[in-house]
Amino acid sequence: MRNLDEDTITQAVLARHTGAADPRLREVMTSLVQHLHAFARDIRLTEEEWFAGIRFLTEVGHITDDKRQEFILLSDTLGLSMLVTALNNRKPRECTESTVFGPFHVEGAPEYPLGADVANGARGEPCFVRGRVLGLDGAPVPNAELQVWQADADGRYDVQYAGDHGHRARGTLHADAEGHFHFKSIRAEAYPIPHDGPVGRMLDALGRHPWRPAHLHFMITAPGFERLITHVFRDGDRYLDSDAVFGVRRSLIADWVEHPPGPTPDGGISEVPYYTLDFDFVLNPERTA
Repeated sequence: MRNLDEDTITQAVLARHTGAADPRLREVMTSLVQHLHAFARDIRLTEEEWFAGIRFLTEVGHITDDKRQEFILLSDTLGLSMLVTALNNRKPRECTESTVFGPFHVEGAPEYPLGADVANGARGEPCFVRGRVLGLDGAPVPNAELQVWQADADGRYDVQYAGDHGHRARGTLHADAEGHFHFKSIRAEAYPIPHDGPVGRMLDALGRHPWRPAHLHFMITAPGFERLITHVFRDGDRYLDSDAVFGVRRSLIADWVEHPPGPTPDGGISEVPYYTLDFDFVLNPERTA
């Protein structure tokens, strides 16, 4: 053990893991070490490159706080988040597909009654969202909880603004007894992920753009069903084929239908053009042990 070299160090590290009480931790760390060491050998990692990597990860940690999760951005832009999502959300074809969680979900978003305006002053063109939450058999899922959130017309989430402006373009609602839901918000717009930090510099160095296609986030939960985390993407967006975080799925693309000024689905009158989005979600039953 005192004469380790580049050919013997990997097995020496793995030997230190044999005392791990948790077998899954031992399995994960064994594979991680093997792949890390193989990566370093494969590209003949230099000390300067290793130090640059350490500095990069340190910067990712320093910029991360309760409003910005740079590590999730890093995982997203490397495709790891979507890979983990795909591996862990295999389900029947009829079910709504899952996609990445993203870094801007907020716990404790305000609750709204059906039909409410969750935009709460966020800038954007008005949009009325309607749909149903269904089971795999087509039966309605009553009283499902829907958490929704999105960026505004300037491409920013409420938590990205300085100061306390309250929650905007996000909220929690509950479907009715027949699985129906409806609320008012704003039209989804394309926006860049935060790229003023280390992840942005990485994208720039790789010749990649930071843009995401327009989308609306949903997290839907109901007793007896698996939780669904997904987006609905706006058809026609220029970034659908080059999403910076690889989250687009064909089944999640929908039309935001434009309407002229006039009567709105909630019985009101709009003096400006508005949009409607209709989308049904199909949940997967919980897996039994």
